[in-house]
Amino acid sequence: MIDEFRKAGADNITVHLEACAQTREVLRQIRDTGAKAGLSLKPDTPFAAIAPYLPDLDVLLVMTVEPGFGGQSFRPAMLEKVRAAKAIREQKRLSFLIEVDGGISVATAREAREAGADVFVAGHGVFHAPDPHAALAELRSAIGTAHV
Repeated sequence: MIDEFRKAGADNITVHLEACAQTREVLRQIRDTGAKAGLSLKPDTPFAAIAPYLPDLDVLLVMTVEPGFGGQSFRPAMLEKVRAAKAIREQKRLSFLIEVDGGISVATAREAREAGADVFVAGHGVFHAPDPHAALAELRSAIGTAHV
């Protein structure tokens, strides 16, 4: 489905490590289309499972909740994966972005930013707020120059 996503306008395609049997091949296929390649890591998958692929990534998505539905609580233990990714990125001079998704609010975004996250996916915390525009502005202020 990589070609279909590209035709639809996707410039960044992220796949779940746990659902990708031939991970390196899929990452290569994504890059061959001109898109940026990302891998997503679910909460119960150990960080060591994704570490060998970090040099091949443009984006590492650390799921901070179990994927599937919005409104779940942020799992603080996932910040260890963010810290580990940041450390490897610095040690090996890699350039992938670290993205977090799940339970992102002003407080959790600050924690994730301090741990090393660069990109934040906020759904419930923005769209279920009484004033989504104000919630987004507050989130942007909390994380500074990071991407929202």
